[in-house]
This record gives sequence, C-alpha cells and structure tokens, in this order.
Amino acid sequence: MIDAIDVERYLRFDRSNWAELRAQTPLTLHEKDLEALRGINDRIDLEEVVAIYLPLTRLLNLYVSATQNLHRVAATFLGTISPKMPYVIGIAGSVAVGKSTSARILQALLTRWPEHPRVELITTDGFLYPNA
Repeated sequence: MIDAIDVERYLRFDRSNWAELRAQTPLTLHEKDLEALRGINDRIDLEEVVAIYLPLTRLLNLYVSATQNLHRVAATFLGTISPKMPYVIGIAGSVAVGKSTSARILQALLTRWPEHPRVELITTDGFLYPNA
C-alpha cells in the first residue's frame, strides 16, 4: 500500500508495491554480470535487482526522458539549439553501505535503456575540487 506522508511530500512503498512498479521492464543483467558489479561483502542477488533496481531505473528513465524532452521543447520555443546536458544522479550514504555497488548496478541497467547509451560514474574524489 502507498501512504502519503506530510501533505503528500513523500510516498512510502513496501517492497512488494515497489517491485510491482517494474511493470514490464526487462531484466538485462545475468548472474555473471552481477558478480562483476558486486563489491566486497555485498550480498546482492538478481532478486534484489528485480525488486528494487528495475523499478528505480524505470523511474529514472522517466525523469531523464522528461528532462530531455523539456530541453528540446524549450529550445524549439526559444529558437535555439538544445545542447546535450548531463543528467546527474547523486548517491549518498555512510561508509561501506553499498553506494559504489548500487552505482555500478544502476550504470549497467541504465546503459541498456535505448535512450541512455552513455552513463558515467564519477566519484566525489574526481568530482570535487581540492581545497589546496
């Protein structure tokens, strides 16, 4: 069941409801692919990918496609050329919680969507400027 929280600012899903949002999104990873993406001590399996990551990549695909379309429509309206712009997804969390593994899995899945042939991973080490 989906519950609206705090004046519908947030939605809460249980695992089975979230998994249903996958709809017909195909599983494009195999166990061998997942082994290569899995980090040390990560216990993620294909069932987890199907239940959690496929609905997430479907939602991300909707956001990316809508953003790309917005840029095209705005450029047409303004009579300009719409430059290619990156869509940045940030992953935050404590040390050793699986951020890198999640990022690699998302990259592998999103790369397989027809509209997203190029998906890059950038660590904060490579993204932030040093203070010195």
